[in-house]
Amino acid sequence: MTHRELMNVAIELAKEAYNDGEVPVGAVIAKDGEIIAKGRNRREKAGNALYHAEAEAINNACEVLGRWRLDDCVLYVTLEPCPMCAGAVINSRIKKIVYGAYDLKAGSVDSVINLFSLPYNHKPEIHAGFMENECKKLMTDFFEKIRKNS
Repeated sequence: MTHRELMNVAIELAKEAYNDGEVPVGAVIAKDGEIIAKGRNRREKAGNALYHAEAEAINNACEVLGRWRLDDCVLYVTLEPCPMCAGAVINSRIKKIVYGAYDLKAGSVDSVINLFSLPYNHKPEIHAGFMENECKKLMTDFFEKIRKNS
């Protein structure tokens, strides 16, 4: 699959989250260009701060591969990872992150801080702002809807 096709799957997962009343974030993990795991935001329904799209995808990828090292995998995610998810990337040794929208409030790859610039033992490749407009629109639409309904 191409980068665009993989990100489109992440966008579809973000739309599922949106339709479920969750902040619309979707993630897929690919190995050799094929999807091995998916995740989407589920914090509100689960009532659990750990239920981020990236965390779910990483957990699923570890189960599929039967190992914790994902050093031959690429994470595609619609929103710049937060500190927790950036930490999960470091700990799982994901090779590369491709993300869409920047997160000016909690982004920990570029926006607020770059955790990968600190002296941790792993630094993934980063492709930021990929299909940014499509990813950003989901977030903007979601929060406009929330404000309108409150």
